[in-house]
Amino acid sequence: MTGPIMIVEDSPSIRLLLETSMRYEGHQTVAFPDGIAALQWLASPEGKTPALILLDLMLPRMDGITFLQRLKDKPAFAAVPAIVITTRDTSIDRVKARLAGASEYIVKPFTVQRLAALVRQYLDDPTLILPTVALDQDRQQGHE
Repeated sequence: MTGPIMIVEDSPSIRLLLETSMRYEGHQTVAFPDGIAALQWLASPEGKTPALILLDLMLPRMDGITFLQRLKDKPAFAAVPAIVITTRDTSIDRVKARLAGASEYIVKPFTVQRLAALVRQYLDDPTLILPTVALDQDRQQGHE
């Protein structure tokens, strides 16, 4: 892993949970309460390309989809995996996130163990990953 795991989450308690769990797994983290603060950090001299992004969709000042679109439009960030973690559980939100560049879509509440396993998979060998956005949609529609 070259850069830190970037966490973009407006809830202080969930942001702390994500930071703590990722640090427990041995990862460096940077955390922001909204997409604008995250983009500003990335554009600053101390900003680094993240190894992976954990992103909420419902954020103040700039929603997660817009953040992801702006980030993925930049070639330096196009290949950075992004895991959306949100309370929004509609097919439309899942499709929007996927089209914006999300690699995975997790609905809150979630388990730290599942998240840690996904992060390990993406950071260890991202070529082995089958995005679960489509799989989750099939489960919702009863096509397992």
